[in-house]
Parts: sequence; structure tokens; C-alpha cells
Amino acid sequence: MEAFWWGLLAASSLVIGGLLALWFRVRSRTLGLVMAFGAGVLISAVAFELVEEAIDTAGGIRAVAAGLFAGSLVFYAGDFLIDRMGGAERKSPHPSTAVPGTAGTGTAAMGTVAAGTVAAGRVAGHAIVLGIVLDGIPESIVIGLTLVAGGKVGAAMVVAVFLSNLPEAIAATTGLSASGWSRQRILALWALVAAVSALSSAAGYAFFGDVAPGTVAFVLGFAGGAILTMLADTMMPEAFEHGGRLVGVITTFGFATAVAVDAFS
Repeated sequence: MEAFWWGLLAASSLVIGGLLALWFRVRSRTLGLVMAFGAGVLISAVAFELVEEAIDTAGGIRAVAAGLFAGSLVFYAGDFLIDRMGGAERKSPHPSTAVPGTAGTGTAAMGTVAAGTVAAGRVAGHAIVLGIVLDGIPESIVIGLTLVAGGKVGAAMVVAVFLSNLPEAIAATTGLSASGWSRQRILALWALVAAVSALSSAAGYAFFGDVAPGTVAFVLGFAGGAILTMLADTMMPEAFEHGGRLVGVITTFGFATAVAVDAFS
């Protein structure tokens, strides 16, 4: 239950991000800097709460290395498929829903473009949601695994997951709203995804609590590889695009903050 509630807390930012997107227009630069801070926290969490714990658990690096590369390749493959479906901008604060190649004049052309925009928004919104699940399941499982490996929840990991969910939820809500989803339906979706994330966190503790140390190390490495690939592929490029050159400083600040939280927790 402890793993469940920590996982739910981390995933609650999905609902918060959805509400922010429905109520306000959040500035892209602000979200870019939030993403940069979250990226720094995630880098620290991978280094100290995943890889270091995995090496200590397994007493070596073979299982950890195998997990890192397996997680990276699996995430890469899933991310590639989701990008092809229209979810490439899932961490963008304001994803594009324009339809390339549409042209024409008059009312009919305007109607075609409008219909195409809604269709694109529907495809992108659904793909963004799938992308969030792809990103969030390894992160949520790890929250439970930190209880297995370290005996206490990784506070930096919870903070990192919370922050990384915000821009994703805002981007997806924008796409879903453009496709005609109601507010109630969008918020119900985020509540469902948050519940799945919480269950994943509980599963991370329940399923791996009694397995061999090498298996735990592999799973920790797997999540670390998936998260690092996600950072390099989507989160950090979007942070720089929207936050500007200051993101380097903010990322370092996020990393240092997570190290301090880990040291004193």
C-alpha cells in the first residue's frame, strides 16, 4: 500500500497538468524550465537510486548492464511506433495539430482543414497518451522497486516522475481537447492513467520483493535505460526548445537538488 500511495502521488501531476491545460494557457518557457529541472532530477535518480542500488543489490554490473541496454532498446522501439502514430510531441507544451499538405480556398477548403485538424488532434492526443503510459510504467514500477532495494521510497524518484508528468499531461490535454473530448472525459482519463501508474508502483514492490537479487538489478537497470533514452529522445530536446539556454543551469540545479534530497532522506 505504501508503494501504491507513493506511485499515486507521483502520477497525480497528470490530473494537475490536465486541469492547468483546461483552465489556463501555460507559457512554453515556464514548462520548458520545469522539464529541465525534472530532467536533472531524473538523471540523479537514475544514477543514484537505480544504477547504484542495482549494482549494490547484484554485487556486480553484468545484470545491470543487460537491463540498461534492454530498457533502452525496448523504449526506443515503443517510442518509434508511437512517433509514427503522431505522439512525437507528447512532451511539447503546445503540440501541433495542423495537417501538412492541405490546400485550397473557400468554405469547402476551410471545412476540410478544420476536419483534418480535428482528426490530427485526435490521433496525436491518443498517441501522446500511449507515450505517457510508455514513459510512466517503468518510472512507476521503479518507485516500488526502490522500496525493495533500499528499504525506503526514493524521494528524488517521486519528485522526478511528478515533474516529468506535468508537460506531458498539458500536451496531451491540448490535443485531446482539440479533437473534441469533453473536460470530464479528459480528467477521467488522467485519473485512470494515474491509477494504473499507482498499481504499477505497487506491482513493482509486490512482484519483485522476493525474487533473486540479479533479477531486481536487471529490472532496475531496465527502467534506468528506458528513462535515460526517454530523456535524450524527448524530454531534454523539448526542454531546450521551449526553455532556451537557461535549461542547462536549471537541469544542473535539478540534479543537485535531487542529490541533496537523496543524501538527507
